[in-house]
Amino acid sequence: MPSPPHIPELPELELVFRRSARARRFSLRVSRADGRVALTIPKGASEREALAFARSQTDWLRRTLEGIAPPQAVRFGGLVPFEGRALYLEPAALRAPQVAGDRLLAPADPDKLGLRIETFFKHAARLRLHQASAHYAALLDRPIARITLRDTRSRWGSCSHTGALSYSWRLIMAPPEVLDYVAAHEVAHLVEMNHSGAFWALVARLRPSYKAERSWLKREGSRLHAIRFRD
Repeated sequence: MPSPPHIPELPELELVFRRSARARRFSLRVSRADGRVALTIPKGASEREALAFARSQTDWLRRTLEGIAPPQAVRFGGLVPFEGRALYLEPAALRAPQVAGDRLLAPADPDKLGLRIETFFKHAARLRLHQASAHYAALLDRPIARITLRDTRSRWGSCSHTGALSYSWRLIMAPPEVLDYVAAHEVAHLVEMNHSGAFWALVARLRPSYKAERSWLKREGSRLHAIRFRD
């Protein structure tokens, strides 16, 4: 099996080639979730040309990758964000995790810790996102078909033409106002299924502070994706 393509200046970086009949030029995309780099190659171009393009973007790649948080395992003695606060993970004689001040207490079984914390976060996220979505939907007098939670990497939320909303449960790790912004954003799509000026005016009506919250997510979102609850 041939080895993955590399850039000599970034020997630890593995490129993923993606050929596209629709692409008109080379392009690089860095995943904010895991740092993977995809190199799109237009029809008729060679891999040698693609690598030459990637090498020409070395400085940009280095700066972009430096801004992505490294993976962080959930373990006792470490910190984990919850509703915008860094909580100290501590073992305790409990049947389920619970927050106690600046600590997140969990049953003293390190092998099941990640799964237990993930389950706790999902439950909290479901409650908060249902509450926030219902609040903004009521302001717009629009019904919500259903709400689902996923561990999405490319987006924090989505809204379908049928009125179904979907969110990343990792939003529970962000500050509450950031979670509220995402809920307002997706509920606004119940009215405007686009990102037009009218859409953003609606978001501003629901969340006047949305620009700061949107900026936080762009700046800090990779840290939430970097947390590993399972091997």
